[in-house]
Amino acid sequence: MTQRKEAGFPKHFLWGAATAAHQIEGGNHNQWTVWELENARALAAQSHFQIEHFDSWDRIKDEAKRPENYVSDELADHYNNYAEDFKLLEKMHMNSFRFSVEWSRIEPQEGTWNAEALTHYKEYIKELKDRDIEPVMTLFHFTLPVWFMQKGGFEKRANVKYFVRFVEKVVSEIGAGVKFIITINEPEVYATMSYQTATWPPMVQSPLRTLRVINNLIVAHNRAAKAIHRINRRAKVSIAKQVMNIYPGDNSWITRLHAAIAQYRENDYILKRVARHCDFIGLNYYQSIRYYGTRVHNPLTPLNDLDWVMAPGDIEYVLEQLHRKYKLPIMITENGVADDRDAHRKWWITETLTGIREAMKRGVPVLGYLHWSLMDNFEWSYGRWPRFGLAAIDYKTGARNLRPSAVWFGGVIKKLRGL
Repeated sequence: MTQRKEAGFPKHFLWGAATAAHQIEGGNHNQWTVWELENARALAAQSHFQIEHFDSWDRIKDEAKRPENYVSDELADHYNNYAEDFKLLEKMHMNSFRFSVEWSRIEPQEGTWNAEALTHYKEYIKELKDRDIEPVMTLFHFTLPVWFMQKGGFEKRANVKYFVRFVEKVVSEIGAGVKFIITINEPEVYATMSYQTATWPPMVQSPLRTLRVINNLIVAHNRAAKAIHRINRRAKVSIAKQVMNIYPGDNSWITRLHAAIAQYRENDYILKRVARHCDFIGLNYYQSIRYYGTRVHNPLTPLNDLDWVMAPGDIEYVLEQLHRKYKLPIMITENGVADDRDAHRKWWITETLTGIREAMKRGVPVLGYLHWSLMDNFEWSYGRWPRFGLAAIDYKTGARNLRPSAVWFGGVIKKLRGL
């Protein structure tokens, strides 16, 4: 007990991992799978120009140049092998798991509900509960039914009703045993990548349409949260918001101004509009951004395989900022590192947990830490080559094995839980 108190982690702290259906299930049919097949060859051909500047290029270039890298296909086949994967959670002494429910499986055609898919996810949740693992359920993690996109997707405010209807169906049918529900994962990332940079489907470049999608996702969360609370008053609801530690590199007014603008645009615009419909804040933390004048100029720190600046300890500042502004408990719903050699993950987790502990010492209520990801996954437009998994996946054989950092992390969790 003394050790847990000193570490700053309460008895009921959630220790777990996070995933998303499309990234690990295999066998889906949604707007992403359609787009993958149409664009795999182009993505492979363009990889040399798009990512050859990455420090990891020499190691990953062969895989990045293969069209098959960009097709999700069967992946780890988690849909059929989830019981085996839940054993990985137990091996690491985890007591929580974040997953997403694939809308396109449950409502493959407009208004047609797939009873088999609903039963699958119901059994999936029961399996977690039987293992004393707290389920954290996400309802929209970037993938959408084809029919919904044909109606205009989240570009149209009128389409929000279809998402709310789906939410009501899932929560009514399978959500009785789920305490924590994430309505939408990273709404700003989905909108930006899909409607501003044209990196994801539907590959649109329009600031106006980007803002429209963001605002519609805000409305979608607020309406969905009301529906969830109406059905299950005990449920705790939030979005999962990517929040970056954005800070000025000097004290000049122009630097401080641009850092403040970026902070509002990237972090607060959405949170200010959904916070009163959240019971906690779901935090996805991966990066820090430092401004000098009008430009981003990050320190020369190590980069992960996706060329992201690694500053895991800065999560401390993000936690403190969020609590100061929104006065809500915080669950770290994603946090991890693309690291195929497993060279940085142990350090990343150590620095992250230290930052969390320091924030908690200052009174920040943190509900749990869910590491991204339980296993190697399909990293959207990058495909299969980025390796975020605590468990390595051999995509040829389907074998999954905990990386050395994961074995070590499991020992840390066991100690902190006092097991």
